[in-house]
Amino acid sequence: MPSPLRHLLRILLLWMLATAATAAADPMRFTYPAPENADDQRQVYYWRLLAAILESNRSQYGEYTLEAFPVPMNYQRIQLELESGGERVNIFAPGTSRALEQKLLAIPLPLDKGLLGLRLFLIMEHQQAALEKVKNLDMLRRFRIGQRPSWTDTTILRHNGLEVVATDSFEGLFKGLEANRFELFSRGANEIQAEWISRRETVPGLTIEKHLALLYPLARYYFVPRTPTGEKMAERIRDGLQRLAATGEFERLYRAYKREVLRDLPLAGRRLFRLENPELSGFAPPLSDPRWWDDFSAEFGAAR
Repeated sequence: MPSPLRHLLRILLLWMLATAATAAADPMRFTYPAPENADDQRQVYYWRLLAAILESNRSQYGEYTLEAFPVPMNYQRIQLELESGGERVNIFAPGTSRALEQKLLAIPLPLDKGLLGLRLFLIMEHQQAALEKVKNLDMLRRFRIGQRPSWTDTTILRHNGLEVVATDSFEGLFKGLEANRFELFSRGANEIQAEWISRRETVPGLTIEKHLALLYPLARYYFVPRTPTGEKMAERIRDGLQRLAATGEFERLYRAYKREVLRDLPLAGRRLFRLENPELSGFAPPLSDPRWWDDFSAEFGAAR
């Protein structure tokens, strides 16, 4: 009769072999949304980061597939797809909100250390002289800001006492700016340059404002379905991202991304207004944690 210890070791070995075989047979699937067009590079960093995350713990969690779904979807369609279980697209990386965290499973570690919350303004060039005179937030509140009603930014701006003119259509925001229905169109630092370049011919006089910037703690997280499979995906992503943070690889990837985003945006000398974000839930890491949040003191100086 085999000893109890040998019997236990045999069972453990069989379990490990079965686990390895299952992992090899069924790689964990990660399918993210395709870009809206061939020139849209805004999400590339997040999927490169995800590849590094999945590779970092492949020996523990097994093989994986990571690919874009071939057909582009808008934000609302992506969210509905994940809410229904993620048969086609099962992960995306939007800016978070309390409502989204109720519907989907978030991995609450900011992927770009709050860079999403660094905002500049598109304006018509004749407005620049008036904006040069803005010295404080009360003076900025005299100007109207165009946004879409569904954006988290709209809630944040209104919470901080800024006047928002809501427009349903994205293209309508450029038309509203040109027609002087509002003076400012707040955009992320990661998107404003490309949007200005693509619209400067069709909207004569469109320019990037040169004097001001906003910063609020807006986190971009990975979201997956609230399913057993989604829970396994979330566990693996959380583990891998924490591994990258511990080794310094996450910081290296982020700094390279930030350099790319800010390369053509002159920030020196801008007046920075730091705003509160009522949509940031208690799941977020503390704002004082430099592993997950950038205070942008290198670009704007220490917070005042």
